[in-house]
Parts: sequence; C-alpha cells; structure tokens
Amino acid sequence: MNALLGTLRRHAALVLAVLLLAGAGVAFWQADRARAADNVDNRAIVDDRATTDVQSAVAAALVRVLSYDYANPEATEQAADDLLAGAAREQYDTLFAALKEKAPDQKLTLTAQVQVAAVKELHGDRAELLVFLDQASQRATDDEASYSAAQLEVQAERRDGTWKVTGIEPL
Repeated sequence: MNALLGTLRRHAALVLAVLLLAGAGVAFWQADRARAADNVDNRAIVDDRATTDVQSAVAAALVRVLSYDYANPEATEQAADDLLAGAAREQYDTLFAALKEKAPDQKLTLTAQVQVAAVKELHGDRAELLVFLDQASQRATDDEASYSAAQLEVQAERRDGTWKVTGIEPL
C-alpha cells in the first residue's frame, strides 16, 4: 500500500511539474506576443534617430510659438504659420488674439523653455509627445514678472519634411 501511495505521489508531482512548465510556456508566449503587437510599429521604442528628430523639432517649435514679444509679434505669427497646423493652429489663433490686443499696452513679453520632451508614440509621420515647459512673462509697464510650468500632450505630424504641431492638450 505504501508503495502504491509513493508511486501516485511521484506521478502527481510529475503531472504538476508538466502543467506548470506548460503554463509558464504559454505565459511567456503571450507576453512576447503582447510586447511585439504593442510596439512593433512604435518607432519611439526602436528608432533613436527618428525619436530624437521629432523631440528636437517639436521642442524648438513650441519655444518659437509660445514665446512672444509685444515689439515683434510678427515673429511669433510667422512661427505659427510655419510650425502649427490643424487644431493647434486654431488654439493659437484663439489664445494670441487676446494677447495681441493687451500686450502692446503692457509691453508684455513671454519666453517659453522646454524642459523635457518625451516621445510616447511615433508611427510613420505622426507622433505623440509629453512635454514639460516653463513660461516666463514680463510686463515692462510695472516690472511685473511671473513664471509658470505646464505639462502638455502634443500631437505632431511631418508634412513636406517638417514636423508641425497639430494638437496641444494641457494635462
């Protein structure tokens, strides 16, 4: 009887070991499949050069578009013409319409500085980034200065070889 129990325990242990190995194999296969499916076309994961290109272009675009000098508003407007498209351009037009009215009387200047731009998704000519930026404003009329930080989700699209910002969402 003891021999029969010993044999059954060994068989049960063997069956359990085979089931555990099979389960582990299935888990590894599923994990590998999930990783491949999620990232196979996200070049932000695998293409350092393309990722750096979009990071640099979008950071430079945001600095140019979100900086403003009451004495030279044409520079910001030209940057918007060159670097914004779609919803981002509409947002710019809305925001800067009021700014253009008030800025000359206050002698207002805005300076934007991107602290970090990280590419979340990069698929062909479309990208999604998370951007942290600081903006300083200075009013010459009363020497009032203020600083603010922003976290943005930015969409960009490469058109005619140039990355254009197509969407900006504050987080």
